[in-house]
Amino acid sequence: MEDLLGRMTLPEKAGQMLQLDARRELPELVLDKLAGSILHTSPAKLIEAAELVARTRLRIPLLTAEDCIHGHGFWPGATVFPTQLAMASTWDPDLLERVARATAVEASSTGVHWTFSPVLCIARDLRWGRIDETFGEDPYLIGELGAAMIRGYQGDGLDDPTAVLATAKHFAGYSETQGGRDASEADISPRKLRSWFLPPFERAVEAGCQTFMLGYQSMDGVPITANKWLLNDVLKQEWGFTGTLVTDWDNVGRMVWEQKVCADYAEAAAVAVKAGNDVVMTTPAFFEGAQEAISRGLLTEQDLDGAVRRILRLKFELGLFENPRTPDPARQAAVIGNPEHTALNLEVARRSLVLLRNDGVLPLPAAAGPRRIAVLGPNADSVSAQLGDWAGDSGQVDWMPGGHPRELTTTVLDGLRDLAPDGWEIHHEPGAGIVRLVPDPEGATFPDGQPRPPIAEPITADPAQLENARQAAAGADYAIVVVGDTVELTGEGRSTATLELQGGQIALLDAVVATGTPTIVVQINGKPHALPPSALAASAVVQAFNTGMRGGQAVAELLLGLIEPSGRLPLSAARHAGQLPVYYNQLRGQHGGRYADLSQEPLFVFGEGLSYTTVVYDGLSVEEPEVTADGVVRASVRLTNTGGRPALETVQAYVSDLVTSVTWAQRELKAYRQVTVEPGESVTVTIEVPARVCTLVGADARRVVEPGDFELLVGPSSKPQDLLTAKFRIS
Repeated sequence: MEDLLGRMTLPEKAGQMLQLDARRELPELVLDKLAGSILHTSPAKLIEAAELVARTRLRIPLLTAEDCIHGHGFWPGATVFPTQLAMASTWDPDLLERVARATAVEASSTGVHWTFSPVLCIARDLRWGRIDETFGEDPYLIGELGAAMIRGYQGDGLDDPTAVLATAKHFAGYSETQGGRDASEADISPRKLRSWFLPPFERAVEAGCQTFMLGYQSMDGVPITANKWLLNDVLKQEWGFTGTLVTDWDNVGRMVWEQKVCADYAEAAAVAVKAGNDVVMTTPAFFEGAQEAISRGLLTEQDLDGAVRRILRLKFELGLFENPRTPDPARQAAVIGNPEHTALNLEVARRSLVLLRNDGVLPLPAAAGPRRIAVLGPNADSVSAQLGDWAGDSGQVDWMPGGHPRELTTTVLDGLRDLAPDGWEIHHEPGAGIVRLVPDPEGATFPDGQPRPPIAEPITADPAQLENARQAAAGADYAIVVVGDTVELTGEGRSTATLELQGGQIALLDAVVATGTPTIVVQINGKPHALPPSALAASAVVQAFNTGMRGGQAVAELLLGLIEPSGRLPLSAARHAGQLPVYYNQLRGQHGGRYADLSQEPLFVFGEGLSYTTVVYDGLSVEEPEVTADGVVRASVRLTNTGGRPALETVQAYVSDLVTSVTWAQRELKAYRQVTVEPGESVTVTIEVPARVCTLVGADARRVVEPGDFELLVGPSSKPQDLLTAKFRIS
């Protein structure tokens, strides 16, 4: 590696640090800019890229990267799993590790070496467009699920040809938005950052994650791209991270044209390199800017060497010099969307479904004879809504305008038609639209020349559509209304000002529920919505999020009682956008517990979810009520299934530090276990919480365990009334 570095020219070093968008002309990127990495590369261009590298002087192989956030969503026919938020509803790290492994196997066969996943941002403001990409609102749960996916992506080591580089993103604090707006200034003190935002990333370092991607935002006026304290002092020095940093999309350019903290690209290049960045994503002008910075004395050539050395090391560890891992058609035929991955996809979709309300209407009675089912709503037969962002036709790539082959996705309507008992009649009416796309009045392009995407305009309720749906519901035994959002309302740069269902969906729910027909509301969406009174008056509410290709089958199985509901919410849902934030682990100390005009209680809480039976918790006891700071709090609780169906129960253990030197959260998740409880049976579940995790971050921004009295709270959700309590003391 040192020999190769010593033979590189300055332009070759600057180019090696570039990661450029392969939707542009490849010869320009590889031969002119000497790019060391490309992303968003179509199947055809992956072959062309390898051929172009062979024409360069040193023939340094390319790193090819893609946003395989929940499967290789931009490869036709690849397995598209539920989104991260949906997967988080399983609370199952082993399951997510299997998802990441399957994704790596598929992606690596196509010539992709690097996935920009997992997302370790914390859900704070539900209006933020990227909530669907998160694992929810709890740092502990995020860390566990993120570490599992890192293990799955990277497999047994980078020399495994089925391994891909994992990326922990967006480092750090990107999700602490102002008003839910994307990439806004994040008002986070170092203490707050250490308290909530950094722990999942530290867990990623422990899990061996090879790359970190930076956030877009600034903190205390400093863009993350320029934040030496975060990138060097914390990540590299304190945590010992020796991997590679990649900026997010045009972060270096944005310091010039948007954040306006650098006068030109030479200055921006110098700032980025000195802060510790390695790979510069989609800022082509960095190539000239870095060289100009050296000629102006803002950088030395040796300043680039550290970054180039880390990039080359990745390529050597991946074995790309011996095997550039170009697309392998034979492997693709064997692994892309294979039956094993399809079965896993269905398993994850089933486990991701969260039953939130049920007056007894579910499961639908299969043995009750012929029934007429009205399947209504704009997302009942929407492939796009099920697949969610970063997949197929979600807009990030141009080689899949029609998305994935239609037959690969089972919608809710498909699932009910396939699985309904003989003699049942399925009648479908969309009933309402959600949004349509219209040109942005600000103009066709951003200041940097990139195309400005269209904006979403709500579709007004259509009286004829509504009446058709109302009549279908009135003449049915059950109405299933599938509502939610679209990819036009989800994703990067697509935050929403409201949490309400858009378009004609509220009018649809009002009309259907008013018929008196038992109504089941199914939400397929990228974020929890503030549901209208009619939805809350329905007989049942199911939260599905974006359930992937097999999601419609899973929903149908749940409604028909062919599977048990087992999902638990990984974040809290608001009654109204004015309640935000509603995450469960907020600090103690505010006046009162409500607004003057509205409760502060969320609509649904972190950890909440029902089953088709009743599980009673009792007998919580702590084995040793006093432990040392290096000891373990051991407890047990009894679960009894008093119903007639099995339950997969997620037993959640929270800790409350009763008196603290600084204000701290009322309770924090510290452990959980998933156990099956058969009908009529009782099981005793043991819980272990190491005392070393019962920490807080003090006024000096150091994380410590403060001796004193604590409470262990155990139950089926974070809701106080659901939790049994037992005291313990750390001495």
